[in-house]
Formats: sequence, C-alpha cells, structure tokens
Amino acid sequence: MIEHAPWLQHALSLAQPYIERYGYLAVFGGVMIESFGIPAPGQSLLIVGALAASRGEMHIVALLFTAWSAAIIGDNIGYAIGRYAGRRLILHHGRHAGARTAYLERVEWFFGRYGGWIIVVARFFDVLRQLNGIVAGTSGISWWRFLAFNVLGATLWVGLWGMGAYYLGHHLEPALALFKHFEPYIIGAGLLAIALVVFYVFKRRF
Repeated sequence: MIEHAPWLQHALSLAQPYIERYGYLAVFGGVMIESFGIPAPGQSLLIVGALAASRGEMHIVALLFTAWSAAIIGDNIGYAIGRYAGRRLILHHGRHAGARTAYLERVEWFFGRYGGWIIVVARFFDVLRQLNGIVAGTSGISWWRFLAFNVLGATLWVGLWGMGAYYLGHHLEPALALFKHFEPYIIGAGLLAIALVVFYVFKRRF
C-alpha cells in the first residue's frame, strides 16, 4: 500500500483487507450501509478500491458504478426509514394534532426550499453522510426531488474520491489533509442545522 500519514494509513489499512478479500462487494456493502445511517468505512473502501484500480487490480469504471449505485440505494433506504418511520413517530408523539401538522409543515417547507443542496453537500462529510437520507425522508421532501439531488451528490462524491484517488495516487494525502482540516467545521455547522430542524419539530412534543 502507498505510504500515507498515520491517520490516513490507519483508515485505509482497515479497509484494505476487505477490498483484497471481497473486492467490489466490499465497496458496495460499505457504501450502502453507510448511506442509510449505519457507521461504516464506505469512503475508505472507495478510496482503497480506487488506489487498487490505479495499480490494475480492479477496474475503475466498475468500481465507480458499484460505489455510485450503492450510495443511491443506501440513501433511498435511509429516506424510506425517515419517511415512513420517522415522520410517523413525529406525528404520533406530538402534543396534539394541530401542532404536529403545523410544525412538520414548516420543516417540510424549509427542506423544500433548501433541502436539495443540503442533500448534495452532506454526501461529502462523515456523520452528515449517514444522516442525510433519514433527515430528508423525515422532512417530507418529495421522493423525486430527493432522488434528483441524491443522484447528483452521489455522482460528485464518487467522482471526487474515486477518480481523485485513481489519478492522484501518492499525491492524495495533501488533498485529504486539507479536506480533513475543514471537515470538523462543516460537520459542526451541518449537525447544528439538523439539530435545529429536529428541535423545531419536537419542541412541543411534551
């Protein structure tokens, strides 16, 4: 494996055995599971797979399609969980029917106006990537709108990390280091936005 900084080496070393043993199946499973809300090294698996493809051990087109389809399927599972379980929970446990409906409608308006680009941006960051589909489903954004932005986000994400690792190879570390430097701030802002949305819905629950 190409030498990297310790933090990157650790992340990639965890994914490496799965790529060597299961190949595309590992990428598909990791990305899909991560995308519907369960922490998994999906992004690391994609990067390790792309590095393997740069050495001729995997086919880059097959790898990109595998990760892209897994991201879309996983996010749609998350959307379904949020849409049919999360939304029902909110409506069921609200203080009274009028408040439940009114507050959920406001959240749906917010996501209807801004949610598309939140879906795209969240794909690139840990934690936000796992919560993306569930929050979108709970908010009530239409499935077709979610699907369109989900496809766009998955395409950009797979293109950046898949093709980036494939072409950059040993030059990948500086790009990842820069990304990691700003990631906590963006994750914090995203989590704050999600927390405000959840609080907005639940604040009259009791």
